[in-house]
Amino acid sequence: MKMTETQFNKIKAQIKKLTSKECFYKHKLEGINPDKIQSQEDFEKLPFTWKGDLREAYPLGLMAVPEEEIVRIHSSSGTTGTPVIIPYTQKDVNDWAAMFSRCYQMAGITSHDRIHITPGYGLWTAGIGFQLGAEKLGAMTIPMGPGNTDKQLKMMMDMQSTVLCATSSYALLLAEEIAKRGIGDKIKLKKGVIGSERWGDKMRKRIAQELGVQLYDIYGLTEVYGPGIGISCDHECGVHYWDDFVYCEIVDPKTGEVLPDGEIGELVITTLEKEGAPLIRYRTHDLTRMIPGDCPCGSKYPRIDTILGRTDDMIKVKGVNIFPSQIEEMLSSIENASSEYQVMIDHLNGKDILTLFVEAVPGCDKKQLEKNLITNFKLKIGITIKAMPVEIGDLPRSEKKSTRIFDNRY
Repeated sequence: MKMTETQFNKIKAQIKKLTSKECFYKHKLEGINPDKIQSQEDFEKLPFTWKGDLREAYPLGLMAVPEEEIVRIHSSSGTTGTPVIIPYTQKDVNDWAAMFSRCYQMAGITSHDRIHITPGYGLWTAGIGFQLGAEKLGAMTIPMGPGNTDKQLKMMMDMQSTVLCATSSYALLLAEEIAKRGIGDKIKLKKGVIGSERWGDKMRKRIAQELGVQLYDIYGLTEVYGPGIGISCDHECGVHYWDDFVYCEIVDPKTGEVLPDGEIGELVITTLEKEGAPLIRYRTHDLTRMIPGDCPCGSKYPRIDTILGRTDDMIKVKGVNIFPSQIEEMLSSIENASSEYQVMIDHLNGKDILTLFVEAVPGCDKKQLEKNLITNFKLKIGITIKAMPVEIGDLPRSEKKSTRIFDNRY
């Protein structure tokens, strides 16, 4: 992706500012003269910022403005170690709201909609981000947060919510409950804005069909504002991102070389406007590609592909690298296999054993499905597995992100 002159000037001004004051990037970019960054190629020689850098800056080492300018902090979950604390100025909060409002508009959502928000509130960036954008848009906001499915459905019916904001896992759980209770005619949802975890086409179609809505993928991460830096449009051919707020690169995950448009690699983000905790060349671990050409929707904003997986999601079994996206793609072609699956990896008697649990369509021949799963996994992914078809609803549903792969070898 060619950097625009405006983007280059914003990045250069940001680097000048950050290297002239006592903050994280003064040390990170030590020895680099901002005046010698004269081109996109020069910028691409700058070092990457890693999640580890951000963890080492705990608690407030990332803060790039005086403390009195910070109005809020958010944090990553910290499930894999020290959490990352991200400070926000009032401008950061306002910019985030503006981007999120733009996401809703891209999805055809207006101030006449009633937006039902189920992601969590608190240090996590989800719930409050969905709310900020909805309020900026001027829509009626129903800030439910996660859990209590009975109350969610009652409010959804009573308030006649027209937009559901959720993780794909929770959207599926709600869709199944609505079908089970036979209350579909009382639900007025038209659109679903889904974020925080990757999901396959099979799951997308199932949620859309059961809820009777059009679905939109929203993208973001805590380190870069939160959800709302990009969203898919009606044509479902990638995610438009707001290139006046973020500059995106796709790099080879191993070498760090910038890849041409269309090639799959790791998404790297530089913030153009952020004040509280700006990021220069931040490696997201998300795998995607730049989609070249114009979108049929006519939007001028560039597109990345729907997130295909994460570099740290990869598992190695019997010498073969496996990504969740490959499993989802394989399942999408198998008759009588639903979207829901779980993988268990064990090491027994000196061998790795991968067991794939898949929810089966009611009334199907499970023995035949088992054979199809084993054959297709070997054919498309390259290893022999055990397959276990189970009943719809047997695998756990989550109000947050679903864990699908359990590696018990370590």
